[in-house]
Amino acid sequence: MKIDVLVAEIGSTTTLVNAFHNIGTDNPEFFGQGQAPTTVLDGDVRIGLKGAIEDLCKNKGVSSIEYEEMLATSSAAGGLKMTVHGLVYDMTVKAAREAALGAGANIHLVTAGRLRRTDLQKIKEIHPNLIMIAGGVDYGERDTAIYNAEMIRSLDLSIPIIYAGNVENQDEMRLIFEDAKAPLYIVENVYPKIDELNVEPARKIIQDAFEDHIIQAPGMEHIRDMVGGPIIPTPGAVMECAKLLYEYLGDLMVLDVGGATTDLHSVTDGSEEISRILVSPEPKAKRTVEGDLGVYLNMKNIVNSIGRDKLEEELDFDIDKVMENYKFVPQTKEEVRFVERLTKEAVIKATERHAGRIRYVYGPTGRSTLAEGKDLSQIKYIIGTGGALTRLPERINIMKAIARHNETGLLLFPNTEAEILVDNDYIMASLGVLSKRYRDAAVYFLEKSLRQKLV
Repeated sequence: MKIDVLVAEIGSTTTLVNAFHNIGTDNPEFFGQGQAPTTVLDGDVRIGLKGAIEDLCKNKGVSSIEYEEMLATSSAAGGLKMTVHGLVYDMTVKAAREAALGAGANIHLVTAGRLRRTDLQKIKEIHPNLIMIAGGVDYGERDTAIYNAEMIRSLDLSIPIIYAGNVENQDEMRLIFEDAKAPLYIVENVYPKIDELNVEPARKIIQDAFEDHIIQAPGMEHIRDMVGGPIIPTPGAVMECAKLLYEYLGDLMVLDVGGATTDLHSVTDGSEEISRILVSPEPKAKRTVEGDLGVYLNMKNIVNSIGRDKLEEELDFDIDKVMENYKFVPQTKEEVRFVERLTKEAVIKATERHAGRIRYVYGPTGRSTLAEGKDLSQIKYIIGTGGALTRLPERINIMKAIARHNETGLLLFPNTEAEILVDNDYIMASLGVLSKRYRDAAVYFLEKSLRQKLV
């Protein structure tokens, strides 16, 4: 059997492949899906990829599959590990952080101001895939970014550097890193003016740098033997898909509840009313990742968040017994109900942390109303992807609970009119990378998976 495009999602534990055929025709076909354990840690990603392809063949009842092109997303071996270093935390640091998260990075260290010896030690211990330096609006403060660049250069690391700060420092950065072991990427300032974010150019450079250097990661050296097209971080691929959907659906958010984390992507400008009282700017496309809200590896954290006694009273069974026997995918009725309750908690907590809120400030002239954080009040669609929100029986009601949770009215949450959609084929990440080459086909497959007319 010969197909057009195979998209591999190389996860930390599982490698998934999605096969697409008849690309470029009026009737593209989502041929099927296969999966196998990821083998990056075993020293060769190709073993897991071949295993996933074999599983696809078994599922489709064919002896073999050939493909014209393979694309890929990856979150294996820690995903895209980054450290971010800026000037003022609520300004240039925040902007750089938003750029990195939106590109699909896992941020392991964020610093504001001049780097200290302890910061440099942490950078060495983390050994990130990329380091981003920002700081200073254009034609503003220069010295902090230059100092931080010199300190990072003194570590003599084989790690690519991205500079996204004051435009006046660009030539200085080239001199500092001219003989470095890894390349320097220079991009537009992520915070060029006070209260102005410019994160999209940096996001693109981050993904390009990731693709250039992912093949150097242990176990990934041979990925180019099979993958000829783009390779981007899996969360970045979901963000690409969310931004594509925004062009057709308008304001939306995408939730992905996984075994280890819960990711939330939103694409919205919010309301004009809230924008007038915002304390600081927010990016149109925003991603947050909650590393303590996973329904498998971090299930104990969520149980503690709900309260063990309260959870047992709600479910009316021994949750310790369920937790002891649970093996990632729920099998029994009790396990399904348990995971559904954990997923609901993860969804609400992740939205609380992602969304902004109204704040009242009292001063000499009386009470003033301010808003801080991301305004989700104009969200028209809440979309679920990932294993939990595409497979659990109560997935629709779980996402509907978000709007009902805003009892005080002070949270900038979606309202009850927001429509719920589900990525039924669980292919949004694959379609994010597919859209880089085959946009029309990606839109077609999104219509099918979401069961929502787009064009």
